[in-house]
Amino acid sequence: MSLIVKENLENEGNTWKFNIAGELDVSCANELKEKIEKKLEEKMADIVLDFENLQYIDSTGLGIIVGIMKNLKKNDKDISIVKAKDNVKKIFNITGLDQIISMEG
Repeated sequence: MSLIVKENLENEGNTWKFNIAGELDVSCANELKEKIEKKLEEKMADIVLDFENLQYIDSTGLGIIVGIMKNLKKNDKDISIVKAKDNVKKIFNITGLDQIISMEG
């Protein structure tokens, strides 16, 4: 399965919401990074990653998310994750990233 990314600007232009479906791994992580960076160049805003349809994430995917988070923090913006499946949440718990990235649902 490949990665499917849909994005839109919400909350009166203050939040980019990315719906991520498929698998976020070494084969496609850079694709997500490039899409998010392009949108942040258009408009620097907070990011919400909707993982409702994300089946799998590996360390490369985690690294991309951490890099995006660091870029956002430099610009006083934030990132959060919503609707992650239990197997995806587990990876964030194991790595401790759930302590620095807001996870809801």
